[in-house]
Amino acid sequence: MTPDAIIFPLLAAAFVVGMSKGGLASAAALAVPSLALVMNPVQAAAILLPVFIGTDWIAVMLYRGTYSRRNLAILIPAILIGILIATVITPWTPEPALLILTGLIGLWYVVRSWFGPVAEAPGEARVLPGLAWGILTGITSFITHSGSPPAQAYLMPQRLPKLEFAGTMAIAFAAGNLAKLPGYWAIGALEGLDLGLTLGLLIAGGIGTMAGRWLTARLPDAVYLRGIEGLLLALSILLIGRALF
Repeated sequence: MTPDAIIFPLLAAAFVVGMSKGGLASAAALAVPSLALVMNPVQAAAILLPVFIGTDWIAVMLYRGTYSRRNLAILIPAILIGILIATVITPWTPEPALLILTGLIGLWYVVRSWFGPVAEAPGEARVLPGLAWGILTGITSFITHSGSPPAQAYLMPQRLPKLEFAGTMAIAFAAGNLAKLPGYWAIGALEGLDLGLTLGLLIAGGIGTMAGRWLTARLPDAVYLRGIEGLLLALSILLIGRALF
């Protein structure tokens, strides 16, 4: 039975996950690190996995007509490879090291975006970088639900239209999160889930997804981009801080 004291933090985390799936990328990855302040992070990741999967498919329906086909063809196989690798290495991987690596990727991207030279043209969806970032996305997503920084490091330099970016992220992570189920089952992370709590979290996540989609559609492109980068910066700092302290 889940203690009453952490019900509200879990519901808030589920709503934030939904907001992310609705278009505010990076927000979802704040959920598990923030819950680590009040509960075991492995338990938090397992409890939230059904929420990630449920809100993923709501987002897929919302964005089914706006996505980058080429990016998905590169990212999805790479993410699946990363999840397979993570399933094997998780019992021997020190979580703090992975959190620091993920956080540094996010910091690197934000610093480069804010203070680096301005690119004259959008980047291209190149295969080898996409495979590398996608594999890292699968590994970090499986272990800590924090796969957004490497995925964004690959996608954001392409300057996709905001709805196309949101749709590509939604579909890629929908495939990846669904693929986590066998691995989580194999390592015993799904044992003892409270079905009533899971249903409540799915409802909160669904509301958050609709709210995120509504907000994404109405934000100006420049504000949306800076908002995503701000969330990525906050996430990166939180991940590094959690690993160190």
